[in-house]
Amino acid sequence: MSHSRRRFLRHSAMAVAGVGAARLGRAAQPSDKINIGVIGCKGMGFADLSSLLKINEVDCRALCDVDANVLRERAAEVETSTSIRPKLYGDYRQLLEDRDIDAVVIGTPDHWHCLMMVDACDAGKDVYVEKPMANSIEECQVMIKAAKRYDRVVQVGQWQRSGPHWTEAMEFVHSGQLGRIRTVRAWAYMNWLPAVPNVPDEPVPEGVDYDMWLGPAKKRAFNRNRFHFNFRWFWDYAGGLMTDWGVHLIDIVLWGMKVNAPKSIASIGGKFAYPDDAQETPDTQQAIYEFDDFSMMWEHAVGIELGPFQRSHGIAFVGNDGTLVVDRSGWELFPEVLLSDGKRQGYRMPAMPPVKARPEATGLDQHTQNFIDCMKSRKQPRCNPEVGSVAAVNAHLGNIAFRTNDKVYWDGKSMTFDGNAKANALLTPTYRAPWVLPTV
Repeated sequence: MSHSRRRFLRHSAMAVAGVGAARLGRAAQPSDKINIGVIGCKGMGFADLSSLLKINEVDCRALCDVDANVLRERAAEVETSTSIRPKLYGDYRQLLEDRDIDAVVIGTPDHWHCLMMVDACDAGKDVYVEKPMANSIEECQVMIKAAKRYDRVVQVGQWQRSGPHWTEAMEFVHSGQLGRIRTVRAWAYMNWLPAVPNVPDEPVPEGVDYDMWLGPAKKRAFNRNRFHFNFRWFWDYAGGLMTDWGVHLIDIVLWGMKVNAPKSIASIGGKFAYPDDAQETPDTQQAIYEFDDFSMMWEHAVGIELGPFQRSHGIAFVGNDGTLVVDRSGWELFPEVLLSDGKRQGYRMPAMPPVKARPEATGLDQHTQNFIDCMKSRKQPRCNPEVGSVAAVNAHLGNIAFRTNDKVYWDGKSMTFDGNAKANALLTPTYRAPWVLPTV
């Protein structure tokens, strides 16, 4: 469906009398029900919907998935929990034509995020799009423009932005009590991720529209290793742990340090845990980012979980007076020892007991609530595309440094690499016909 066709549908819908048409053209009112459609229902898309349905004014009116087996299963779950049978679609463009839908959740593999988000904005829908915001740096820029041009509320699913203990930790970092922060470390050690065994290509499973699943990605024979959850480990669709967990954790570094763009990035790693399995992306990776007055270090590993500070994941802000470590369980301070004449004289900052995350307020429910609140107020949500893109871009920068095997120098104003054609070639994806990278 062409962009002009989508615009026609949107403006035609707004001209039709009735509640549905009015809701497309104005902010949702307190008395309105907000109708949600979900595109990509297998994993986080359905988790996001489950969180949204905890909000009384939200209904699920439509589900879309290229796997009819998943679609039937999720539709039954929605009907059981809400007593509403959602409309079912195999093509997201048909869902976007549905005038009853106010907003969509995009929970597809990463390579679809940009095209679907732009089309949804063009169709007059607000959008909750999963992280990473896009599968390339150029797509991130396109999505920022689309949200602005079509005046849509767009929330990126970096839900730690809405977790109270994350906010408290960032307030402490910003207070200056750690002293001058020289280094920030972020890491994800994933013991629960096994090797992906090599399996042969096979016929497309019954009920799966595989050509639609591929969409703008390169044409390939069906292989279950690339399908559903494991898409994360293949460059055509995603960026491995760097863009999966890295986006969440690098986001906290950038938030805490109030920065957007590094000056240079270097990255090494490889398939050291499972050298012969089917994954393309590195199972072990380190990246160093140079900013003006501090450095950031990212590292990930699969098959093990004892990361820095004996945590499987986290962020450590290393200051002259102490270190703050935060993860999904809470945050903790480690004061530096104060020495005089080689003897301990106490600590450079006061100690305090660890802060535990509240089980009912870990972030996702607060993030979806913020999205709904902003749909009604038309204010910007906590993780709008301009915010969400920063973490995605930095994660992609680390991967581009790894894939080129170069130390790369980044110009945050022009959004290009200085003097590196190999790296610049990885900024923009090549879409498979008939799909075209959106222009806004």
